[in-house]
Amino acid sequence: MDLQRLFLFLIFVFSLGLVWDGWQRHQYPERYTQQSEATNEALPKPQISPPATFIPANQPPAITAQAVITPQPAQQVAGKTIHIKTDILEAEISTIGGDISRLALLKHPDALDKNKPLVLFNRGAGTHNYVAQSGLLGDGLPNHTSLFVSEQDQYALSGNAEQVQVRLKAEGNSALKVTKIITFHKGSYLLDVAYELENTGQQAATASSYFQLIRDSAALAGSSMFLPTYVGAAVYTDKEKFQKIEFPEIEKGKADYPKQADDGWAGILQHYFVAVWLPKEKTNREYFTRKLDGDAYSVGVILPVQTVNPGQKVLVGSSLYVGPAQTNLDKIAPGLGLTVDYGWLTILSAPLFWVMSLFNDWTHNWGIAIILLTVLIKLLFFPLSAASYRSMAKMRVVAPKLEKIKQQCGSDREKLNRAMMEMYKTEKINPLGGCLPVVVQIPVFIALYWAILASVEMRYAPFFGWITDLSAADPYYILPLIMGASMVIQMRLNPKPPDPMQARIMQIMPIAFSIIFFFFPAGLVLYSIVNNILSIGQQWYITKAAEDESKAATAKR
Repeated sequence: MDLQRLFLFLIFVFSLGLVWDGWQRHQYPERYTQQSEATNEALPKPQISPPATFIPANQPPAITAQAVITPQPAQQVAGKTIHIKTDILEAEISTIGGDISRLALLKHPDALDKNKPLVLFNRGAGTHNYVAQSGLLGDGLPNHTSLFVSEQDQYALSGNAEQVQVRLKAEGNSALKVTKIITFHKGSYLLDVAYELENTGQQAATASSYFQLIRDSAALAGSSMFLPTYVGAAVYTDKEKFQKIEFPEIEKGKADYPKQADDGWAGILQHYFVAVWLPKEKTNREYFTRKLDGDAYSVGVILPVQTVNPGQKVLVGSSLYVGPAQTNLDKIAPGLGLTVDYGWLTILSAPLFWVMSLFNDWTHNWGIAIILLTVLIKLLFFPLSAASYRSMAKMRVVAPKLEKIKQQCGSDREKLNRAMMEMYKTEKINPLGGCLPVVVQIPVFIALYWAILASVEMRYAPFFGWITDLSAADPYYILPLIMGASMVIQMRLNPKPPDPMQARIMQIMPIAFSIIFFFFPAGLVLYSIVNNILSIGQQWYITKAAEDESKAATAKR
């Protein structure tokens, strides 16, 4: 099998793998998601038990002492909804627990309607359920089922203000007065969630705090069965590094991740966006995951016991990042940039995207950046590609001789193989000499696929004309058809396969690839078109040079 056919075959197998996985997800969604209206109605309401009831027994004394105290039952009181709006966020906070029950990203359009903002957090029937909760662990202390009182119902970031702060006071007769403070910052997806603890009693009081995200396993709106992406939990620590925790692992109790650390974060990932709790560094904490009632999963962190002396006021809390997953998030917290899921070829995808970003900074068009990246990759692989095309060109020149040998040998396969090898030796042709260069380029293709698929910068990034989103498929299938036509031209430059069956397969391949690429991101199809056009030019030049060289050699004889 010559290198061109090997290249196409391997990409074809890769594409079929994606299609098969997507078909499985479409045919058997219960293996991946378990969404139903009944589940939505059961999710996650204030009656969900807080983490105090499921803390592992092997905790350090500082955490265990308070963790075993059972909070008071949820108060059956209807809470109010507080509305907050900043320049980039719009949120709703419930006075029951101070949950962030709805959060919209104003700078990022919805997957189905670009005129609406993307809603990341949401709670209620008929929609996905995804909320941020927190609370205190201790006798009589408020948790995410407790009632809070707000100073006002509407908050907005206006004028030159750099932040807007929501203060929620907990009701109760405890000597430890609790105020939950949620701070939104201008131009930032980073929130601060803290508890102000004031001891008005005569004895020291203690409390530990927990922060959790709860999400169902619902598939993302607008997701394609041909472009599977990760939805699930993740934990990062400096020692154990980045670890994904899939929802089925949590349900089966087989989730393997560091339970204790003094650094890191825990959160939930989905395509393009992430929410993570970020406790202060070098603070002892416990990470936890849990399967809740219905189709609900919890991931979070518990902070150690805090002692509050009489007359003392202390602040305990954590930051919460809720926004797009980007590689530059490492500036916020170590390892946070790993939430951009490039898959198993991250080592290639990350630098490819970095180069694309540089080109985009110059051109302000991600489509042009992809074209320039394709040209750069082609230049880097030029010596290897040239070797493969020279091998093809020689095979094309000797094709008449090969056909004559086939006629002479008839059905004697052994004789045919010997004669072919003798001819290759005489003509100084290595039929497999160009395979390795092409095999080396296949990981680049796959890495670029994930770089385009996983990068939120590509979301709704326009190119020209009808291509208004490089991360989505071409709505009119024009680019895939152009790519198929370029493949046909490439096929005609290649030597005709000696096997009739193989020749028919090669004729069908452009059609098959065009259909498969109907569902691929337009950015990836654009890369393939430019790569094919450059390859056609390079292959035509080398083939013509080889044919002229052969004619000159024949004339001398």
